[in-house]
Amino acid sequence: MPELAEVEFYRKQWLCGLQQRILAVELHSQARVLRGTDTEALRAILTGAVLLGSEAHGKQMFFRFSRKGFLGLHLGMTGSLRVQPPGSPAGRHDHLVLRQLKQSLAFTDPRQFGRVRFHAGDTPPPWRANLPAPILSSQFTRGAMEQFLRRHGGQPLKAVLLMQDGFPGIGNWMADEILWRAALHPERRPGQLNGGEMKQLYRQVRFVCRGAMRTVGAGVGSLDGEFGDPPAAWLFHRRWSKGGNCPRDGSVLLRAEIGGRTTCWCGSCQV
Repeated sequence: MPELAEVEFYRKQWLCGLQQRILAVELHSQARVLRGTDTEALRAILTGAVLLGSEAHGKQMFFRFSRKGFLGLHLGMTGSLRVQPPGSPAGRHDHLVLRQLKQSLAFTDPRQFGRVRFHAGDTPPPWRANLPAPILSSQFTRGAMEQFLRRHGGQPLKAVLLMQDGFPGIGNWMADEILWRAALHPERRPGQLNGGEMKQLYRQVRFVCRGAMRTVGAGVGSLDGEFGDPPAAWLFHRRWSKGGNCPRDGSVLLRAEIGGRTTCWCGSCQV
């Protein structure tokens, strides 16, 4: 499932359409990703509207249009945003296509675990309000993080890091990276951490998110249209296949399901 940096990467794919008018809207009105969405209003309001701006928050994206239109996208497991030539036919899994003069902006999702939302009005949509503080914002303080961890003090650290109301945008690989860099076992409980460990965890949450945004989110070092990779020394490059070794001490990496997700850690340096 796309995480913080992958979502930012996909958001940027539609930047080429900024300040350009939507000539036509094509959608699969019965698609699961459009559940609960007024597709008639979406089509009527966005046709002729101009794409004014966008932002990402955690695993969600928001697009603002003229004519008081707001579009919210969640990629789910297999969703992505693509740019196609203006006259190209929509693909089987392109559930929303915004046609512009110079290109077509497509949301595609083969397995349909994603979500498309639409809102029209003078005020932002209700699903845009009351979101948790972005991890790289000044509002995400060490104190706020510790307070959230204390509320979930009896659960494994790995499971808590995956909670989007406290750590928006962090997913499986980023949580493993953070805990490895903080030298904390994924099954440790937040209530067991001392002050020094809390400080280190906060530092690594911010470090990993910042580094992922700078590389993965920007597509640095990648082929055109592909994610970039984190630095070579990160756990990221060793965690995907069995038999990998810890980049820090060379120990064979361990794997188990923790917090409902396959988790990778070093049994030697994560305690």
